Amino acid sequence: MTPAGRSFAELVAEGAAVPTEGWDFSWFAGRATEARPSWGYARSAGERLAGAEAALDIQTGGGEVLAFSLGAAAPARPRLIAATEGWAPNTARATDLLRPHGVVVVAAPDDAPLPFADGAFDLVLSRHPVAPHWDEIARVLRPGGTYFAQHVGPASVFELVEHFLGPQPGAVRGARDPLRERAAAEAAGLEIVALPAERLRMEFHDIAAVVHFLRKVVWMVPGFTVEAYEPQLRALHERIEREGPFVAHSSRHLFDARKPR
Repeated sequence: MTPAGRSFAELVAEGAAVPTEGWDFSWFAGRATEARPSWGYARSAGERLAGAEAALDIQTGGGEVLAFSLGAAAPARPRLIAATEGWAPNTARATDLLRPHGVVVVAAPDDAPLPFADGAFDLVLSRHPVAPHWDEIARVLRPGGTYFAQHVGPASVFELVEHFLGPQPGAVRGARDPLRERAAAEAAGLEIVALPAERLRMEFHDIAAVVHFLRKVVWMVPGFTVEAYEPQLRALHERIEREGPFVAHSSRHLFDARKPR
């Protein structure tokens, strides 16, 4: 039993039952923590929105981050605001949340061309895109337009990933490298204004938080299920009880890029 009187089975069942739609992480309060990048992406995106005429948010998730950024931009707002999302439950959630803000949410697969005309937007946003499609981003930006986005960096939360999957090869650990992404962005014709990067401390206080995290952030341990990874979950549960919170580190970088005039 845990110090709080809850067993491994009870905690795992709780983590497995929490809904995973959207990018609302409020359930983790008191269960897990993650330091935030110093640039404050959502509020900074609000400042960009306040000065934009037409904006697009790529892979908006449940729309929570864009809704916050629009609130930070108020009363200023772009004349046109659109968002894309590829997962049906999130598309429905984002539509409900963003409709009152005047945002048009378009269902679009993450790996498909963006369903918008050339030069349609002077601001393109994204928070944690699965993979940036630089040619498409450059295509839908107007000359002088900006791509402003927070990306997941290399080996993010790999302390947790490697607990479940074992040591990962260098090519996997080095994926999402900001310098490689910079080269790809420049090859698509974008100019990089700034590209800061940070590694940030995370703590998981119980195994329920780990289960929910891996169900929500599905690319960390692809195909994760409680049944398939029960031995690793039990070992991590015992480690947390014995040593305290499990510590990992997220990796983030911020793209501030511009399409030349």
